Amino acid sequence: MVVSAKNPVHSVMFLITIFVTTSGLFVLAGAEYLAMLLIVVYVGAVAVLFLFVVMMLDIDFVELKQGFMRYAPFGALVALVLFAMFVLVASAVVEAKVDPHVLASPTPALDVANNTQAIGRILYTDYILFFQLAGMVLFVAMIGAIVLTLRHKPYVKRQNVGKQVARTRKTGVENTKPKIGEGVSL
Repeated sequence: MVVSAKNPVHSVMFLITIFVTTSGLFVLAGAEYLAMLLIVVYVGAVAVLFLFVVMMLDIDFVELKQGFMRYAPFGALVALVLFAMFVLVASAVVEAKVDPHVLASPTPALDVANNTQAIGRILYTDYILFFQLAGMVLFVAMIGAIVLTLRHKPYVKRQNVGKQVARTRKTGVENTKPKIGEGVSL
């Protein structure tokens, strides 16, 4: 439904539903940290960001659909290459010499650390660079969404901070002597 929904807002809502159900599957698998991480990062940041961008952009769908057939051959080629890559990955055989005891117990015993502690320890020690890069990608996505949705409309009065700071008493206050009956009317 994410791909086939006609309305982009509905598509983003289906994406949020997928993230929440995937988080539920992580909870059932015993990976509580990954479940909460999925909710916070994907639903809390990325999906809401997509939702705001989709809602703020004024997209003309009729104009978008006009050039669809022009790009259809290129899209079919990309789909074919992607499908070929899926077939190659699915048919690949990987032989690795791994200790079977490590495969049977990929996380430490519960008396050493629980699931959340083990993932947090690995995430903040061995993979700190990737964690920081993921944060930077989210930051750039947020800035990009703000830039995409920011429009300066000519009829909206904007604030000029430089003009406000440079204001003096002489330019900020006007002393007038209205005649009787010409003052402020209600």
